[in-house]
Amino acid sequence: MSGPARRDHTEGSVIGAVTRMGLPSMIGFGAASIYDIVDMLWVSRLGGAPVAALTFFFPFLWVITSVNQIAGSGSVAVISRRYGEKDKAGSEAAIKEAILLKLMLAFLVGGLGYLILEPGLKLIGTTPDAWDQAVAYGRISLLGLGASFSSYTVFTALRGVGDPNRAMALMLAGNLLNMLLDPLLIFGVGPLPALGVQGAALASVIAYGFTFAVGLWIFFTGRTNVRLRLRGSLGISAKRMWTMLRIGAPSGMSSLSFSLGRTVIMPWIATYGTEVVAAYGMAQRVIGFGIMLIVGMGLGLSALIGQTLGARKLERAWETAIRSLQFSGVSMGLYSAALLLAAPLIARAFFGVGPEVEPAVMTLRIIALALPFTGVGIMLDMTCSGAGETRVPLAFSVFHTWVLQVPGVFIAARWLELPYSALWWVFVIAAAIPPMIFGFYFRTRHWMRCSV
Repeated sequence: MSGPARRDHTEGSVIGAVTRMGLPSMIGFGAASIYDIVDMLWVSRLGGAPVAALTFFFPFLWVITSVNQIAGSGSVAVISRRYGEKDKAGSEAAIKEAILLKLMLAFLVGGLGYLILEPGLKLIGTTPDAWDQAVAYGRISLLGLGASFSSYTVFTALRGVGDPNRAMALMLAGNLLNMLLDPLLIFGVGPLPALGVQGAALASVIAYGFTFAVGLWIFFTGRTNVRLRLRGSLGISAKRMWTMLRIGAPSGMSSLSFSLGRTVIMPWIATYGTEVVAAYGMAQRVIGFGIMLIVGMGLGLSALIGQTLGARKLERAWETAIRSLQFSGVSMGLYSAALLLAAPLIARAFFGVGPEVEPAVMTLRIIALALPFTGVGIMLDMTCSGAGETRVPLAFSVFHTWVLQVPGVFIAARWLELPYSALWWVFVIAAAIPPMIFGFYFRTRHWMRCSV
């Protein structure tokens, strides 16, 4: 990893810049999604209840960790804008401030989450057969939250200073380590004890700690476009940290809104039984692979938009956004088609011939239909966030979750008592409508005029 790359991504071919910034991020997040699927495959070898345990815990975790999005979105906008302005001192200060913010938030919400884990899981409707394992997995994950938050700050910072390839390499290394540790710690090998779902959580914490440590080494040894020093030209500024929080607050609220919505609907899904919950958890991981690819692409785009606006190239920023939206819609359409065809094979890979197979096939096929709309929605969100406009995406997130999805699931599950497949059709409708409306705002170009 010697010799930083100095390429200016705001020059030359727009498609080339989108590819150079987006593809490495897409590959890195694709690796993270592959890990999620592999992790669930290993856990599924322990039975359906452990899969359900993770499915119950993650909505709780998403609520707790929504604050990560506050510093995350703010740091993308600030770091990339300073770097696009060729302000190396400002970029260095912003990176250090982002890391410090993430650590403080992780310790705060990780400790709070640990204290309220059990009542939180009860509120979600965790079934008795999944309870002990959800608690065990959750405690380790929450204690290791600092490693998770901080590693993603490193990835964000590398993309923000125009070095997505190193972010990708670091993500690949961390996820490979995670996949290697999973079977060793879940099932026990040699002197290592079999820890079950606790082993899966511990493997993730170790891998995140590794990527954070290596990321700091990359920055402090000057192996990327901005070098960190213990005492830089600009000291840590509470005012600049507050700017990150102010910009990122709507994104954090959007993430919290989405996570709370998923948490609210979990007890309604749980009324259909552990098999349906396990099928839903599996579908989330498989569909999440495609979504994470687009999130990765979007994070690369977000940094590129910030850099391009920082360089005051407005037309180039517009063309960059258009090309990225086209890519997201087409690629998610292809992934959706693949899942429709392969759903039976995927379900059997997770559950063999168990009772979860039938609901898993139906769940996967229906929710997959939402993917093209979800991909376009994510890219619209990332475009605005990279420019520093996070309020409008918040409005559309609230509309998706609290006007369409949560009431729709409630009506289908509790009021009309429809079959569980009706819930997944609600997901599709809720995913389809907001991007259509969001597109009208996007075309006004107001998002390009935000000051950061």
